[in-house]
Amino acid sequence: MSVIAACLYSKGCRSRDFDIDEDVLSTADPDEFVWIGVSDPTAEEMQSLQTRYHLHPIAVAAAMDVGQMPRLEVLGNELFAVARTAQLEGDEIRYGQTALFIGHRHLISVRHGSQRDHTALREQLESAPELLSQGVDYVLHAILNYIVDGYLPIFEMIEDSVLEMERRSLNSFLGPQDIARIFGLRCQLTRFQRTLGPMAELTRKLVRGHFPCISPSVTPYFNDVLDHVLRVQDMIDGLLQVLASVFEFSSLLEQQRTGAITRKLAAWAAILAVPTAITGIYGMNFHNIPELRTPYGYHAVVAMIVVLSGLLYLNFRRLKWI
Repeated sequence: MSVIAACLYSKGCRSRDFDIDEDVLSTADPDEFVWIGVSDPTAEEMQSLQTRYHLHPIAVAAAMDVGQMPRLEVLGNELFAVARTAQLEGDEIRYGQTALFIGHRHLISVRHGSQRDHTALREQLESAPELLSQGVDYVLHAILNYIVDGYLPIFEMIEDSVLEMERRSLNSFLGPQDIARIFGLRCQLTRFQRTLGPMAELTRKLVRGHFPCISPSVTPYFNDVLDHVLRVQDMIDGLLQVLASVFEFSSLLEQQRTGAITRKLAAWAAILAVPTAITGIYGMNFHNIPELRTPYGYHAVVAMIVVLSGLLYLNFRRLKWI
């Protein structure tokens, strides 16, 4: 097990680090709590934490089951939450999971598949003891907010990419790779929407409900987390609309350009039909063709071809077909 940190806090200040097998909560001091962060633990290591902190077996099993959707449950006197982390690799969103065990005097975070650890967050909170002194419920808010804030850069990068495709679609046809990328991004965003819905429900429960280990004074902080989740939802909805409009606009432009080319080809075919018809008639081996033996018959026919073709050309120019 990769133990990122195991720290004892007293009145909002970091007292000391400790070994996870050590019993540091033997005192009854309500101002003390522990915050343990682990990454990709084995079943045996989770069993050790379960024994030491009396974690509910259902929660322990769920924490080891990678791929859980966001959820919030009350199990005895303990609060158990699962949040989904995300990171962008190319055009693909990779998911991780953070399970949180919240007791009255302990918070244990179990991460799977996330490259963003909580070291920076821990340092930030330790720099504000007056906030950290509020206890494990405030730390829970900070971790959830940290996870949701990690979503924003992902969709800002996707948004830049989508807007670039939108600009290129104004000047050129979208190729097969562009079309495949649009549908790939739509699938990624739609999948993330299914993840974000339960995440929003989790934060709504914390805002509206009464849970063990959550103080009424800390409940308003979860509004900030919910606002960030809703902001990401709005961003995803907007990106899906832009992707749909890029594809539709590109299709309309392609139809318009194809129509213009078709009209141009039809116009030139009509113009060329005149000399083709006339020369075709005079190419027949008949003796009694008008103007056949006239001295200026050739010039008259050529002039007629030029005049008729010119009139057709001017007419198509007026119609903007050429």
